[in-house]
Amino acid sequence: MSGAAVRVDTTSPVPPYEQIRAQLAALISVGRLTEGERLPTVRQLAADLGLAAGTVARAYRELEAASLIRTRRGAGTRVAPLPPGVRRRDIAELADGTGDFVSWALALGFGEDDVLEAVRRALRERGT
Repeated sequence: MSGAAVRVDTTSPVPPYEQIRAQLAALISVGRLTEGERLPTVRQLAADLGLAAGTVARAYRELEAASLIRTRRGAGTRVAPLPPGVRRRDIAELADGTGDFVSWALALGFGEDDVLEAVRRALRERGT
């Protein structure tokens, strides 16, 4: 990962997988991680951060669902090309806003399921 550092604050109300996801999304969106760049394996990043492999795997799954990374057998996990029409700045702003929202919701005592359902409901209401 060419010197890009991911850190997890275990005292934060934001779950570790979300911290990893948000940091990697931001690194991708601002171009610090470039298209085709290889990410550490789930096991390696988990060991580096002192976390369970499942925590890192969840972050990677969410990044893959967002089309920010691709995992291919034998080729590892790499940064995906940005979707057409999406600018790096747009993704960075989305990641920042999402991180702020999640931190706010968790500070109010809402759980992960509540936060995810609120986002899904808001998207449905807007017809997306």
